[in-house]
Amino acid sequence: MAELQNIAGLKELQAALKELPDRIAKNVLRGSVNAGASVITNEVQTRAPVYTGEVSQGHPPPGTLKRAVYQKQIRELSGQLKQTFYVGVRKGKQYQKQGKKGNLSQDAWYAKFVEFGTSKMAARPFMRPAFEAKKSEAVEAIKAYLEKRIPEEVAKLKVYK
Repeated sequence: MAELQNIAGLKELQAALKELPDRIAKNVLRGSVNAGASVITNEVQTRAPVYTGEVSQGHPPPGTLKRAVYQKQIRELSGQLKQTFYVGVRKGKQYQKQGKKGNLSQDAWYAKFVEFGTSKMAARPFMRPAFEAKKSEAVEAIKAYLEKRIPEEVAKLKVYK
């Protein structure tokens, strides 16, 4: 088995992951990319603007944009040596009154108007600045997760052999 304590770059990481059984390598990599995506997701939620004015009937309540931010693994683009996560905003439908308590939708269909602006509204970007501000911290979160998990999984393998 390759020496897993001395992982310095992507080539060394790829070699270390190839040494682990497929299922374990995939799970470790998925967890690490999830940790990095969580850093970005939290920053996007922090930066998402909240409307502070009077809300007219039929419009979403303040904070809907923050609640609509999510992250998701894209299984079709993921494998043993590659994991893909998407950080985005739920935007399926326009806002409707729902349920007994009234407006419960978490869709922020208007997110692109806030991010890029319109002819009548200036842009208030929150997605791109969040990514730019936290991308190095996300990489550090990925590295920290890998540094913790790979030795744990190697130790488990040694116990079972």
